[in-house]
Amino acid sequence: MRVGFLLNPVAGMGGRVGLKGTDGKVEEARARGAEPRAPDRARRALDALAERAPDADLLAWGDPMGASLARGAGFDPEVPGDPEGGDGTATVAADTRRAVAAFRDAGVDLVLFVGGDGTAADVAEALAGTDTPMLGVPAGVKVYSSVFGVSPEDAAAVAATFERAERREVMDIDEDDYRAGEVHPELRAVAHVPVAEALQSGKQTGSGTVESLAAGVADDVRARPETTWVLGPGSTVGEVKATLGFEGSPIGVDIYRDGGVLARDAAESEILASLGADNAIVVTPIGGQGFVFGRGNPQLSPAVIRECELEIVASRDKLDDLRVLRVDTDDPELDEALRGWMKVRVGRFERRMMKVV
Repeated sequence: MRVGFLLNPVAGMGGRVGLKGTDGKVEEARARGAEPRAPDRARRALDALAERAPDADLLAWGDPMGASLARGAGFDPEVPGDPEGGDGTATVAADTRRAVAAFRDAGVDLVLFVGGDGTAADVAEALAGTDTPMLGVPAGVKVYSSVFGVSPEDAAAVAATFERAERREVMDIDEDDYRAGEVHPELRAVAHVPVAEALQSGKQTGSGTVESLAAGVADDVRARPETTWVLGPGSTVGEVKATLGFEGSPIGVDIYRDGGVLARDAAESEILASLGADNAIVVTPIGGQGFVFGRGNPQLSPAVIRECELEIVASRDKLDDLRVLRVDTDDPELDEALRGWMKVRVGRFERRMMKVV
């Protein structure tokens, strides 16, 4: 098996500091204290690939796009080129397209990349007109496309074992619109992707009335004035915020306690600073994908999650479209602790059991 590997080194970097993405925001993310996320996820994927397919013939692009990480995982990669844009720690879209073109011309069986939807669109563009499959290790803030593994380890397992590919959608959204609370996924490409169970679905819009659900959550919030409530993004939790009497950030995290909003559109550091002795997260899974953590809410970091009890809420219609729920927190031990059967609130009093995998 011949695999071309690359990463966008700043993918997802803006998430925990509340930037909803990193396109055009790298310097601002750094100024807010953001730490790179993608290299660690790349390392996890490469370690898992080395365990499952130690004899794989790996091509990697020059640093900071993967060569050293590949060597660190035990591979001796062929490095056909180096990035030309960026500042030595960040790269530009043209670097991704050049790397993928080189991998394509070298006859790889798969392009394995680490990033988000923007990176996926660049990879797909470079592979247009070919049947070379691509597979993503999710590392972006927004991961709407159906070309990603559920986790870095799952992506490696798929890369090592797949036998055929199918056509799947590459979606992306305008980050400025996203930061303004408007989510309009746009089809960017249709790419060949390995066929496997461990791939996420594309983003879909859930439906169903959530007023009674929101009223039930709001009742609980009002009954516990000493609790710090970490209210996640999404329209379902947005209805909870509206029922509590305030206009929340639709794609951000808001902090509420004792009848007042402590922080709007909070970054990880603001959330941690707001927590008290008793804390709870209210979050809804992404429709069509089932992710509770790890897609669209990186502010809800492992450090935040470990300090809070968890309330998952969703409309019945949304859950009807989901077989399971998923987590991808960047902390494999926490992911494992969250797995298993969990109650999901679907009405004012009603709950449904769903399995987190």
